[in-house]
Amino acid sequence: MEETRYLRGLETVRKLDEGNAARLEEALKGIAPDLYRYIVEFAFGDILSRPGLPVATREIVTVSALAAMGTAQPQLRVHINAALNVGVPRAQIVELFMQIAVYAGIPAALNALYLAKEVFAERDAKGLS
Repeated sequence: MEETRYLRGLETVRKLDEGNAARLEEALKGIAPDLYRYIVEFAFGDILSRPGLPVATREIVTVSALAAMGTAQPQLRVHINAALNVGVPRAQIVELFMQIAVYAGIPAALNALYLAKEVFAERDAKGLS
């Protein structure tokens, strides 16, 4: 069962961002390798792989929640990229940050917009949409 969750999680995370699993594993291997496995199994293997929502909708929800938190910029960067990778348009990402301003505050929205601007520029430099 655990190996199935792990493999399903790896498949899901690779659909969102091919290099993300490797970067996360590398970042945690020297300090908390079990946390890496838990994230892959639970977040990606159990939750994000569920059939109840399309993957693009899940990424919109994730980006919105991370932006509203205002304290998870590295994770927000990963999920802005993931949202773009699964077809969420840039304009829609910007629009959801406009919505965040109403419910989570203007500073959270501005921080998210500034980060999105960086991500968009990085992707442009790489020739990615």
